[in-house]
Amino acid sequence: MQYSCKLSLSNEQDTQKMAAILAQSIAKGVIYLIGDLGAGKTTLTRYWLQGLGHKGTVKSPTYTLVEPYNIQGTDVFHFDLYRLNDPYEMELMGIRDYLDVPNALFLFEWPSKGGDEIPQADHIIEILKTEDEMGREVQISSISEDLISALKVL
Repeated sequence: MQYSCKLSLSNEQDTQKMAAILAQSIAKGVIYLIGDLGAGKTTLTRYWLQGLGHKGTVKSPTYTLVEPYNIQGTDVFHFDLYRLNDPYEMELMGIRDYLDVPNALFLFEWPSKGGDEIPQADHIIEILKTEDEMGREVQISSISEDLISALKVL
């Protein structure tokens, strides 16, 4: 069963609060991060990884396609598929090696470019810019009712 909620974020601090809830609620699984260029997908990911305990920098994987992390014993893979021309390129980069890692967290920016090469999402986070440059509208769809309940306090 899918659960969903819609959030309004007024500023980057709201994004940080949302990321903290995501970090507390999601330890593994497949997450799709959807939004236009500059919507805040990588910013959300940075705060999320910091919420999990990551102390270093969080780079956008736009050119590397994937940035791997090991945070307190959990493998996290942050993918940015924006530059893909064909989903088959995922096979060429060894996507199966990443996806075979048990109990990992997989964050996919631009998942539509991955086609059938990437697994279905457990959680989908769509970030939309608002007329206010700092504001964002976020639509979250999840298999977790508890996550949606936790996010509704924002």
